[in-house]
Amino acid sequence: VKTCGSNLQGPGGTFTSPNFPFQYDSNAQCVWVITSINTNKVIQINFEEFDLEIGYDTLTIGDGGEVGDPKTVLQVLTGSFVPDLIVSMSNQMWLHLQTDESVGSIGFKVNYKEIEKESCGDPGTPLYGIREGDGFSNRDVLRFECQFGFELIGEKSIICQENNQWSANIPICIFPCLSNFTAPMGTVLSPDYPEGYGNNLNCIWTIISDPGSRIHLSFNDFDLESQFDFLAVKDGDSPDSPIIGTFTGAEVPSHLTSNGHILRLEFQADHSMSGRGFNITYNTFGHNECPDPGVPINARRFGDNFQLGSSISVICEEGFIKTQGTETITCMLMDGKVMWSGPIPKCGAPCGGHFSSPSGVILSPGWPGYYKDSLNCEWVIEAEPGHSIKITFERFQTELNYDVLEVHDGPNLLSPLLGSYNGTQVPQFLFSSSNFIYLLFTTDNSRSNNGFKIHYESVTVNTYSCLDPGIPVHGRRYGHDFSIGSTVSFSCDPGYRLSHEEPLLCEKNHWWSHALPTCD
Repeated sequence: VKTCGSNLQGPGGTFTSPNFPFQYDSNAQCVWVITSINTNKVIQINFEEFDLEIGYDTLTIGDGGEVGDPKTVLQVLTGSFVPDLIVSMSNQMWLHLQTDESVGSIGFKVNYKEIEKESCGDPGTPLYGIREGDGFSNRDVLRFECQFGFELIGEKSIICQENNQWSANIPICIFPCLSNFTAPMGTVLSPDYPEGYGNNLNCIWTIISDPGSRIHLSFNDFDLESQFDFLAVKDGDSPDSPIIGTFTGAEVPSHLTSNGHILRLEFQADHSMSGRGFNITYNTFGHNECPDPGVPINARRFGDNFQLGSSISVICEEGFIKTQGTETITCMLMDGKVMWSGPIPKCGAPCGGHFSSPSGVILSPGWPGYYKDSLNCEWVIEAEPGHSIKITFERFQTELNYDVLEVHDGPNLLSPLLGSYNGTQVPQFLFSSSNFIYLLFTTDNSRSNNGFKIHYESVTVNTYSCLDPGIPVHGRRYGHDFSIGSTVSFSCDPGYRLSHEEPLLCEKNHWWSHALPTCD
């Protein structure tokens, strides 16, 4: 049996199951004890991630006393469903993880903090929801409702009970499958967007504006099971109205404009598989003006007049390029209709490229949304001869073990590998030993995530030293001398293990003797 765990104190912090976010060990018995030195405080925990082998691996949570005492047990958790918050009655809480001999899962990540006695803690507010009440003490009640156009699933009110637990989790707000919209502007979401819309759906939404006006649709995100799940847009309110467009797959459609004052959206999903779904905004406008193009995602717009003869310009933010349209479009009369001179510009993160500017940003395709499946993106960063390249990871989150970013020390795939990264574990930064860095991002055909945002800059190599090697995530470094012949060593925070114990040596070629270790 493998043992693990720790004693924790202080106003708050975070801890994880062993090896998180990789699989935890089999045959493990782990105990964590959280204690507040202030006896007038209690302990609140919430789970950022939680996934145990259902029915076989358990996390038992108790309130003070002796670890394992059945009389003090608050919760026994397994699988992937957990309460929003768990709060102790005393100034101490214990957690006991027990795993069997078979394969495990990714485990959990827990945030803990001290809160006042006789309190259940702040449970938060549902996405697309509104909360009434701001008291979290025993017998306080919180009431919830959803923003316009959304339906509430769960309890409309919850009460803080005498045992410091809320009577239920907070509800969720979902977008209904059948609805009419009469507001001059709004949003249409597929059910449960962006978590996946489910199967066997037949949804109909009707947008109705004032007679004499028209309706404009902007597609912000679109991801359906290709060839089997469809969205049809019809120019009218009946099933037999003319079809303006039918869409499937993961390509985001262009903007659409109605000829009349009513649009009908029909969404059908079959019995298997689903995508993220879609996020569509609409607005209404008069006959002598063009539709409000909005401010494209990842861009800045110049111009606020949409009358006939007016123009607007769009410039992409750093790291993005034009994926549709030109920089400037003009509202004009064509074939008897008032419309923009071209498609409304869009900006997106490219899948690869060659960069030679002194600094910049590299983004995963689809940023800040999820990247797509089955990608194979290559970037080459080139600095002036005699310079090195530093890359810094601002954000990184990919599908664990399947969607991988490789970083190579040179201009192509055959160059030495600096590191291969997936999940959430990346170094603070990396340096090249030459004036080139090559990045390759590959994804499989299922599941995706937020991806990454990476900053790069050209730096000058010192003749007598190596570049700063960085500090491992969840670790610390000993030694600040990076001159040739010097060494630096590392250790990890409690609960983490160093992947490579040997110190780094700054060699004569201005390069460290091996890659920066990780804390796992």
